[in-house]
Amino acid sequence: MTAINPLLQDWNTPYGLPPFDLVKAEHFVPAFAAALPAHLAEIDAIAAESAAPTFANTLAAFDASGRLNSRISLLFENLTASETSPALQAVEVELAPRLAAHRNAIYLHAGLFARIAALYARRAELDLDPEQLRLLERVHLDFVRAGANLPPASRARYSALTERLAALSTAFTQNVLADESGFSLALEDEAALAGLPEFLRASAQEAAQQRGLPAGSHVITLSPSLAEPFLTFSDRRDLREAVWRGRVARGAHDGVHDNRPVAAEIMALRQEQAQLHGYPTYADYQLVDRMAGKPEAVSALLGKVWEPAKKKAEDDRAALTEMARSLGQPTPIAAWDWRYLAEKVRQARYDLDDAELKPYFALENMIGAMFDCAQRLFGLSFVEQHGVALHHADARLWEVRNRDNALIGLFIGDNYARASKRSGAWMHIFRSQSGHNGGTLPVVINNNNFAKADVTLLSFDDVRTLFHEFGHGLHGLLSQVKYERLAGTQVLQDYVELPSQIFENWAEEEVVLQRHARHYQSGAAMPPALLEKLKRARQFDQAWSTIMYAGPALIDMALHSLPNGSKVDIAAFEAQQCALLGVPQDIGQRHYLSHFQHLFSGPDYAAGYYVYMWAEVLDADAYDAFIEAGDPFEQKIAERLRRYIYSSGNKQDPALAFRAFRSRDPKVEPMLAKRGLIA
Repeated sequence: MTAINPLLQDWNTPYGLPPFDLVKAEHFVPAFAAALPAHLAEIDAIAAESAAPTFANTLAAFDASGRLNSRISLLFENLTASETSPALQAVEVELAPRLAAHRNAIYLHAGLFARIAALYARRAELDLDPEQLRLLERVHLDFVRAGANLPPASRARYSALTERLAALSTAFTQNVLADESGFSLALEDEAALAGLPEFLRASAQEAAQQRGLPAGSHVITLSPSLAEPFLTFSDRRDLREAVWRGRVARGAHDGVHDNRPVAAEIMALRQEQAQLHGYPTYADYQLVDRMAGKPEAVSALLGKVWEPAKKKAEDDRAALTEMARSLGQPTPIAAWDWRYLAEKVRQARYDLDDAELKPYFALENMIGAMFDCAQRLFGLSFVEQHGVALHHADARLWEVRNRDNALIGLFIGDNYARASKRSGAWMHIFRSQSGHNGGTLPVVINNNNFAKADVTLLSFDDVRTLFHEFGHGLHGLLSQVKYERLAGTQVLQDYVELPSQIFENWAEEEVVLQRHARHYQSGAAMPPALLEKLKRARQFDQAWSTIMYAGPALIDMALHSLPNGSKVDIAAFEAQQCALLGVPQDIGQRHYLSHFQHLFSGPDYAAGYYVYMWAEVLDADAYDAFIEAGDPFEQKIAERLRRYIYSSGNKQDPALAFRAFRSRDPKVEPMLAKRGLIA
């Protein structure tokens, strides 16, 4: 099998990339059948080492183990998210519990944990450098949180729980994708296209072509890059309602793709996990390894924005209601009216039309903008490479070089929506940076879901998303650590969004927009008057966006704070929480539980959707350092940003890293002011 399976051969490809053009879905099961036992044999050998445990023969050896399994796993994760197929989905279902079982075999390995625990107990006398000590502490905690300290019977049960959870998370993700790819709203005549600007018509036409419909057809899908501008511009209230309800109902249809029982079972198993570890709730278990520490700290932060945002929304609602009456639209307004009416109010109040802005935000120009910011901040250059096979024809590859022209990484951009790709935007890696074997070259990918067109035009929210994911990408590319467990984005979950969210700030800088926001047809710079209108309108409708985010974050924390053993009816619980919180019905939520992939496609963001706002506190305060300096590219601050935030990985406690950058602890006021919730 090794001779014919490209996953098990040496990857003699440019940069050691996966042989994308040779890999098929059927290669993965036999590849893992070879890679998993090989990895476990390495673990057994470390555990059976006759010499007493040392950092080198235990921790460093563990960090360097499983190279074959790692490269196959990362490729598999990327393909199932970015370019899946029915065959690959079937393999994913088959492999999910087996991969979870393998992780259990590693982290419940009594012999290996005994050596790690012995080193941990003596850590103060081992004369380790700070990075070695951090690795020991993190790996020990990884094993403890995975159940290594549990009694034998509990370890067996914990193992069964994680395998079942892996299968359920896979099912949840595939159910959402099935509902998203199965929805399309045909716009069959000019009346159905009423109000849609040219860029949206072009994107809807491209979406129809991708679905094999006749030339000239237009469809709206549930992809945010189509659905959200449709909700903003369509004059057809009935069609806006259909799209809004389609997005809300993902995963909540009776039948084979119903995620409500899936999520309920996930919750039951998570509560049992927490109970086995001795925590009263799953939220308590999760937050032990987060900056927040306790659910109460999360509630305190979210409470600072929730009621002020609802109060501010009352003023906005009055303005939108007045606009609806002036247009002869029904009142009271509904959730599928808010974006539409807000755009009308914004046009009237600020003389700013999103359709007027979009021609200045061509995707290609904004890619150039983010690369330019990386060059001015960190001295990076991005050199596109052609003729290298990637996972999809739309994906693009860049070499990343530093000021000395040394190659430091590879960046892949996959920016367009398609039916074979999950929704949203995310960063991942095909290979991590580390010091292994003289140093490994990171291979980072950014995924977005922009609507493809001859010239793809972005909204300003899309531009922020592009910059956000690129911030994650820089976190992976600039990593400078010795051990892979500490590299790049492998930091605490409520810290991982700091590098991404702070990078969004440069998308709003006037000097960046003046250079790169150029009309896609004429090449003319954005007129100063339009730029000024964009600046004045930045805080418009912030109450709506705050409620859309904070509501799901509060419900996530309430759900995972239920006492162990609580039975959960997902739909009923969500309705109850919406009523308790007073979630405005004419605003709604960004995510509903039946499709809330942050929570149920894996454990990372469970009891953790709050992390974006936690990191927003850090990012707003951190970016103030540049504002105080009067220069968004001030080099001494940029060097500190690179050293302590982007390059340090998990080498030190994040609170200490932030303090090293800012010379003090973070303040919450810059975030509240940025959202317009305080003066």
